[in-house]
This record gives sequence, C-alpha cells and structure tokens, in this order.
Amino acid sequence: MAAGAAGAAAIILGAAAFYVYDAGSPAESATGSLAPGLESGVSPANYSSVIVTNGQKHTVPLDKIVSGGPPPDGIPSVDDPKFAHAGEAGFMSGSDVVIGLEIGGDARAYPLRILVWHEIVNDVVGGVPVAVTYCPLCYTSQVFERTLGDRVTEFGTSGKLYNSNLVMYDRATGTYWSQALGAAIKGELAGQRLDTIPFDVIKWDDWREIHQDTLVLTTETGHVRAYDVDPYGGYYTDYSIIFPVDNAGASQDAMHPKEVILGFENDGAYKAYRQGDAEDSGAINDAVGGLPVLVVSAFEESARAFERPVVDGQLLEFEYDSATLADVQTGSVWDYGGLAVSGPLEGRSMERLALSPGFWFEWVAFHPDTEVYEP
Repeated sequence: MAAGAAGAAAIILGAAAFYVYDAGSPAESATGSLAPGLESGVSPANYSSVIVTNGQKHTVPLDKIVSGGPPPDGIPSVDDPKFAHAGEAGFMSGSDVVIGLEIGGDARAYPLRILVWHEIVNDVVGGVPVAVTYCPLCYTSQVFERTLGDRVTEFGTSGKLYNSNLVMYDRATGTYWSQALGAAIKGELAGQRLDTIPFDVIKWDDWREIHQDTLVLTTETGHVRAYDVDPYGGYYTDYSIIFPVDNAGASQDAMHPKEVILGFENDGAYKAYRQGDAEDSGAINDAVGGLPVLVVSAFEESARAFERPVVDGQLLEFEYDSATLADVQTGSVWDYGGLAVSGPLEGRSMERLALSPGFWFEWVAFHPDTEVYEP
C-alpha cells in the first residue's frame, strides 16, 4: 500500500475525471451517542419512496449517481467462479482477508485481493443464488440473494457510484442497485430491496479454523489481473475520499473517515460499532431500535451479530473471556455460530443478524442520524 489515493485513482480510472474530497485532519472523538455535527431527529432519505423524472423511476437524486470512470462491466463480475479446496489453496496466505460465507453446510471464501478487481461474484451457495459484493472505495462487503420475484438474475458493475459506493445493475431489468442500501435506486425495480445474508470479513487462517472443509475462490476468473497487487494503495488509511459523499464534514467530527465500523440497522434505527471496540470488548451487549443485540468478535478484524434471547423472562447478557463466550445468567457456553454447546442451555441457538462492515464515512453518508456505540 505504498501509493496514495491519487495514484490509486489514476490506476482505477485511467484518464477519467474524478473529484478528490479531503476530509481534513484528525478531530476529537465523539463523546455522545449521536454522530457529532448531525442534528438529532434528522432522518436519511426514504430510499423506498419512488420519484419519476422524465419517465425515469428513482429513489435518490439522479445527479448524485455519478460516473466512476469505467463503463458498465468495465470492472467485470465473476459469473463462473472456480474454487479450490482449502488444502489445495497454496496461492492463499494466512493473512489474506476474505469474505466468508456458509449456507446449509456449504462454506466458501472469497479473497478481497480478487474481489478488488471484480467487485461482484455471482454464485450459488448451499443451493441459494447469491451475489457476493465488495466496494474497495468504502471497504464495504455485502452478500445478497439474487432472486428477484420468481426469477434469478446476475448482477454486474454499472460503472456508477452513489456516495462513493458501488452501484450494481441487475441483468434482468437493468435496474441500478446501491450496494450500501441493498436497494434499487433507479430503473424498473426502484424502491425494492434485496435480502441480505450474514457473512464474515475475516482472515483466511481464521476462516479455515471455523470451516476446515471450505472452498476458496481462485484466480481462474476468465480475466487477466494483477491479483497480488492492490490498485488502491494507501487510499485505505489516508483522509482523502475520491468521489462526492453526503455528510463528509460531519463524519470527520466523530472519527477518522476510514475507521472500520460495523453498521447495524433495525426498524429505522441505525448504530455504528467500531471494529476496534468489538475486538477490545469481545462481547457487546446492546439494543438497536428495541432489538437486543450481541456483537461479538472472536478474531481480529472480524465480528458477528446475534439477537440476544430471553430465557425464563430474563434477557441474556454475554461475556467473552479467554476465547470463551458465555451468558451471565446461566453460565452456558456458546460457540461462534451462536449455539450453546454446554451448560443449562445446551442445544439452544441464537439468530444471527447481518452487519454492514465498512468505512465510517460511507455509513454516515447513508445514515446521517446514526448513533455511535461508546464503550
């Protein structure tokens, strides 16, 4: 990561014009729960409210959907992914970060060093058609079901961005979809949302510890790319934001714009958890929009969320100590999949919830009234 943001932009965009937004210098950390610089009660746009302009259906201002430089499919999705078994993946390093996905016992890993060049993998995991997506501009990952109504579609890169975030298009209707929102923002299906599937952003060695029989996406993508080179260089840690985003100034007041956070949404309530706080705490007992949640981190740079259960009228609280997750009320021990493996509650499971990991500036751009968890 030696190159700066401008160098990264040049590699990605070639001769295409682009804007560079500098978030400035570090600011003091937030002391309240609401992101500083944002008024309480300010709600994000109603992304399901459809507007028609010159015959075009959309849910966001059309002038905020901007070109990222490449044409549609200029960043090619992987539509026929090839996999290797974990024991045969000599091309992987233990520290490689992957998107880990497990559905119905089918475990697969998608290295970010491959996804940085493709951004979307159309796959079928455990019999479920999915789109595994990654936007390097805001370090956001998300996994969606790609069944729209009664038909399965593929997703491709549109070449557009909204709030510096990947805008996908579905090949069934050509509708534009925001990765960060999981919602259609322009086109025939504007206002509709995609179903999300919980996943992990995790190092390869840690993922293999959980899923020894995992498959891993290989570089046999049908395209020639420098998969050992990250074209974004130092962009991941500096203060520059290449494309326009909402609330860029306000985001600076709470934390570094590229602080990695875990975004959580429930019933119109939004909350951001710093990845570092999740790792330091091990287990965070909280509530968002009235939903009791547990955010737990058993591995560096990774976290999961669950709905905390109520047992005999008591809402369970959890502690993570010496690599053991246990509830305070019964002392039952739970594994990283949310299953009680010993104690009075052995055999009981918690529902896993989807998180939205990514850079802080991206989360607050889409969710200006978000709360920020403070330990």
